[in-house]
Amino acid sequence: MKLLFITQKVDKNDDTLGMYHHWIEKIAEKVESISVICLYKGKTDMPENIHIYSLGKETGTSKTAHLFNFFKYIWRLRNEYGVVLVHMNPQYVILGKLFWFITRKPVFMWYNHPMGNTIAKIGIILSKGVFCTSPFSFAARDPKSILMPVGVDLDYFKKNDEVKKTPGSIIFLSRISPIKHLEVLLAASRILIKRGAKFSVTVVGNALSINDKKYAGDLTDEFADLIKDGVINFKPGVPNSDTINIYNSHEIFVNLTPTGSFDKSIIEAMACETLVLVSNKVLENFFDNELKEVCMFVENDQNDLANKIYNLLSADHELKEKLCKKSREIVEKNHGLGKLIDILLKRLS
Repeated sequence: MKLLFITQKVDKNDDTLGMYHHWIEKIAEKVESISVICLYKGKTDMPENIHIYSLGKETGTSKTAHLFNFFKYIWRLRNEYGVVLVHMNPQYVILGKLFWFITRKPVFMWYNHPMGNTIAKIGIILSKGVFCTSPFSFAARDPKSILMPVGVDLDYFKKNDEVKKTPGSIIFLSRISPIKHLEVLLAASRILIKRGAKFSVTVVGNALSINDKKYAGDLTDEFADLIKDGVINFKPGVPNSDTINIYNSHEIFVNLTPTGSFDKSIIEAMACETLVLVSNKVLENFFDNELKEVCMFVENDQNDLANKIYNLLSADHELKEKLCKKSREIVEKNHGLGKLIDILLKRLS
């Protein structure tokens, strides 16, 4: 197979999208070649059968130049690929579809957002198939949708016995944005303090947009006392390759992204045998009853979240170990990267 992969950013050091650098590497092990068109190219380290072409955002070029470069590359590379996979950007499906139809190149899309606009609808219509990991995602409503594993490298994301978990440590690992609902965790922290719980919350992530930065500023103002007391600590985002030590050094991973999306970090934490607390109903599909009871809380409910954190902090070592091992087993069975790539390439063939 010769694949054209179109994505927003290729940068192994990016704290949000760095994981897809590794995805591309792993896919390349099972295909003849991959041509990658990206809007932004950062730090890369790829094998010889991967060729990356940037539309130029990292050099400050205009949107007109990006459009020109896109058409230039899909034409110039036309003999270097036989199938197209567009990752999370349906506008590229729309822009290139006529050319790919004429040249008889099937187009697939990966789209896992909970919401979709007219552009997303058209992109789905024009695609031969649409991949997603969440049954609650916008694309999952279409009969062409293909539900996929999350795709975690189990050889990398695993428990490290040399890294000791800090007792009572809670980690929130995500970009800081209103959709991530960090305020619910911070509000739950106040409740836990009143109950006499001993814990700390570490927030690792960046606020990217103007709106996100305002949101982050509002949080640091509202919870300034807890930050001053060292209960809450904010740290900048890190590359995906550095998150393994963060998972391994914390007892509890909290994710508050609403149902519809499916943050890969949840599965990475589970693979590292870190306790997870989530409200995303996607997890109901592969948690057993015990994990549902212990590890799921009511979406955006700070009181329920505080109760679940308190219960986990109070749990004995044997129960924690049981839940962690069970979490790892679920990931091994359903969400390994190797399984994802096998299914993906079979569908693209």
